Amino acid sequence: MTQTTDKPGISAAIIVSDGRVLMVRRRISEGELMWQFPAGGIEQDETPEQAAVRETLEETGLEVKAVRLLGQRVHPKTGREMSYTACEPVAGEAHVADADELDAVAWVSHGEIGDYVPYGLFDAVQAHLDETLPR
Repeated sequence: MTQTTDKPGISAAIIVSDGRVLMVRRRISEGELMWQFPAGGIEQDETPEQAAVRETLEETGLEVKAVRLLGQRVHPKTGREMSYTACEPVAGEAHVADADELDAVAWVSHGEIGDYVPYGLFDAVQAHLDETLPR
């Protein structure tokens, strides 16, 4: 996959627990992106799965384990290379742990996703959520 910028790729964690998926609201939006999944830059010598786990802990205080890489793409709104990893909670409670980056967290049901992300989700992420979240 070709990156469209010189910036590092971004890794997002798709965390499902108790029939809901974790979303975070950034203080500074990236394009139209206000609500999104916990995510951040992939550091040198780090896999997308490792970055998803690290970023989730840094942003939300929630410890997760990576289950599987769902897919990768160049994000149509930001032009950044994106990786999406399915994760499971291990310990802690999700909260705003990095107040410089986030101003809210929410556990979102399948039916509410469109209210938070009106432009739709990456097909591989949507398929995963269709399989794992009750409707």
